[in-house]
Parts: sequence; structure tokens; C-alpha cells
Amino acid sequence: MRNLISLCLLALSASAFAAYPEKPVKIIVPYSPGGGGDVVGRPLAHYLGERLGQQFVVENMGGAGGNIAMQTLVHAAPDGYTLVLCLTPQLSVNQSLYKSLPYDPVKDIAPISLVGSAPYFLGVNPALPAKTFGEFIQLARSRPGELSYASTGNGSGLHLAMELVKSMAKIDLVHIPYKGGGAALTDVLGGSVPIMFMSYGAGSSYIKSGRVRLLAVTSAQRSTLLPDVPTVAESGLPGYEAGAWYAFIAPHGTPPEVIKRLHDETVALLKSNGDMRERFAADGVKAIGSTPEELAAYARSETVKWAAVVRRAGVKVE
Repeated sequence: MRNLISLCLLALSASAFAAYPEKPVKIIVPYSPGGGGDVVGRPLAHYLGERLGQQFVVENMGGAGGNIAMQTLVHAAPDGYTLVLCLTPQLSVNQSLYKSLPYDPVKDIAPISLVGSAPYFLGVNPALPAKTFGEFIQLARSRPGELSYASTGNGSGLHLAMELVKSMAKIDLVHIPYKGGGAALTDVLGGSVPIMFMSYGAGSSYIKSGRVRLLAVTSAQRSTLLPDVPTVAESGLPGYEAGAWYAFIAPHGTPPEVIKRLHDETVALLKSNGDMRERFAADGVKAIGSTPEELAAYARSETVKWAAVVRRAGVKVE
């Protein structure tokens, strides 16, 4: 009798989510409007809405390195109507930067899919006497502690990408953190802080106009957007790889039927929707699509990698 009741409850639970989604779905992007999260989140929301016949609404929720957005997620009902499109920090960096987090990046989330990834490009003011990545490393070694580089903030992806370069190349650069990419790029263009890792989307107009000289890209392979730009790995630091990645997640406890539906539809879009792939590519984002298990494993490996970088560099965020 007890087994029969359990089977009936399972059947009722499954049927309750068979028609998912039955109302608008909120996708939280843990950054302010106009950033990299929007580049991926808004097309994803639009095309998921088209496929599933229900509105998917993006809500930007910046602050505290994405911790506010993640706290909102883990306190939301696990019913598939509140989701997050997070970036690398929320799953694999913040636990090393902050003394405490309002969420557990493993236990409190249900992975859906790794949506995409985007490399960083090492750009310098053209006045800097370094035309290649190798020359940049030689220059830094000849002037320890004299050259400065900009980033979008202490503990940001751009900051940690350069800290990994510093560690692997054994060079000493001065970090100048900014509150956003616009202000940082302005000073790189002006030459007061001549070096910066940047996303393609943020720097493309300056790259095309020649106001920024690119020395290398942080991905394992060269970018199809700029195939003439060598990778950091092939330019003297074998094994180097960094960049931003985008993960689609739900609160822990979300029904498996809902996770499967979201996963299947997301991966179908990433594999077959040419318009969405083109919109991603225009901003330097490569569409991926993974299983929930692959996303969880990747996040774990990235956590180990960036924890070591944070520890060596002594990075702290209050």
C-alpha cells in the first residue's frame, strides 16, 4: 500500500510539471545591464521563449560579485520559474575570494548546461614598446614592478587572468582595479595604464581602429574572429588558458523533469539556432551546450584552478 501511494505521488508530481512552463520564467543575470551576461542571457531568453511558448524574462541583479543574485536564486521556489545565467565567478571563484558566501555553489544549485565561453584578449596601448606577447614578457622582466595593468575590479576575471600570467611568466606588474570596463579602457587608450585583458565585445571598435594593439588571446585555440592573434599558450606559456564561461542553473531541488526540459531545449538552441550562435559569435562567445553532469565537473575543475591563483596572488575582496 505504501509503495502504491509513493508511485501515485510520483505520478502526480511528474504530471504537475509535464506542461512546464505554464507562466513566465525569470532568468537572473548577476550583473548590471549591458555587460557580458546580457550578451548571452538575452538571446537565450528570447529563443527559449519562442521554443517553449512562454515568456522568459531577463532580470539584471548586480552587486557583490554576483552573490546577491545567487542568494536570490537559492531562496527561490525550486520550480523552474527562477533561474540564473551565471558566469565563472559565481560557481568557481567567489568561494576563494569571500570569507563567506550566502550560498553553496555546489549544494545549493542544480546545473542545467554550460552555455558558452569567451576568451580575453591582451591589449596594450600602441605606445608600449612590445609588439608581441614574448616582447611584453621580456619588457616586464626588465622593468619589475614598473608596468601597470588595468582590470574591471579586484578579483574579476580580467584581474585573475593576468595574475595567472604573472605567476606562470614570473613577472611583476602593478594592478590598477577599476569599477568597470569603460573607465579601464579609457585609461588604456590614454596610455596612463597601458596594459589590459579585455573581452572582444568591449574592445572590438578600438581593436579595429588600431587604438589598441593585441598581443595574445587566452583561449586554448586561436579565436575564429581574430585568427592572426596567437594564444598565450603558443606565445611562451604552454598550458595557459583563461576566459569567461556562462552557466545556466536552477535552485537545488528543482524537479528532474524541469531540468531535463530546460537542458534539452537549451542544447537544441545552442546546436541548431544559427541566429543565436551568430549573436554570440559577434561578441566573441562560443556556443557550447553540455549535460548538467559535464557542467558540474567543469565547475569543480575551474574552482581548483582559480583557488590556486587567488591564493598565490593573495587576492582578497571585502
